[in-house]
Amino acid sequence: MASEIDDVRHEAAVLSDKVFRRLSDFVQNEVGIKMPPAKKTMLEARLQRRLRKLGIGTFEQYSDYVFSPKGTESELVHMIDAVTTNKTDFFREPNHFDYLTKHTLPTLNEVNGAGVMRPLMLWSAGCSTGEEPYTLTMVLSEYGERAGGRFSFIIIATDISTKVLDKAKEAIYEAEKIEPVAMPLRKKYLLKSKDPAKQLVRIVPELRRCVRFRRLNFMDDDFGFRETMDVVFCRNVVIYFDKPTQERLLKKFARYLNPGGYLFMGHSETIGGLNVPFTQVAPTIYRVKK
Repeated sequence: MASEIDDVRHEAAVLSDKVFRRLSDFVQNEVGIKMPPAKKTMLEARLQRRLRKLGIGTFEQYSDYVFSPKGTESELVHMIDAVTTNKTDFFREPNHFDYLTKHTLPTLNEVNGAGVMRPLMLWSAGCSTGEEPYTLTMVLSEYGERAGGRFSFIIIATDISTKVLDKAKEAIYEAEKIEPVAMPLRKKYLLKSKDPAKQLVRIVPELRRCVRFRRLNFMDDDFGFRETMDVVFCRNVVIYFDKPTQERLLKKFARYLNPGGYLFMGHSETIGGLNVPFTQVAPTIYRVKK
């Protein structure tokens, strides 16, 4: 790649307003993420690593490469990985898991047999590096044990970033990441590294088998699911979209949810002011209208 680019400079490249608009417009159109001028410094910093990796000296050259046939094939996915936000934790917003076990699961079992007559289908939308879906595997496994073992589930976990999906599939985490996990659950569902110096843990195989990871772009017209879902967790994701994009996305979620299915959103997100087919049942928790 470096041999194809002339005048490679070693000093940090500067992102011009013109190139920022070109890249930010693409990011919003392609993945729905708002990129206002205030995000310019962030975008510049994150893409510097891609320029160094490719041996490209300027953002003008980089943008031309990204939108070339070769770049579209090989670089777009890396650019999207660089600009997406992937912060997550185990047992983030724990009240959601309490509501799930105390209200959602019993209700769905009674209404349509989800979990007992057939597997419960749950979608972790925007799963990042896997902490959310693996938290859900622990919560649902514990619920199943309390129900006498007569409970089954499948979790579909999606993200647009191939980088975070690769980490999620590995299911290996630094010890500090598991601080929110209660000790009984750590002993039951986490394997320690054989090398004590590494301070790593891995999700047990039984839970890893419960999660199916897929790359998915929320802006796609068809998500490609054959399944319909009972529960969707999409938390701290739609906040990055503008209102028209939020509305379109939530309507798509409704199409993939069974009647009466549940949507869990982040603590700073709301459907207020949006024309979407959901009814609020608790703070940041909604049911699709039947």
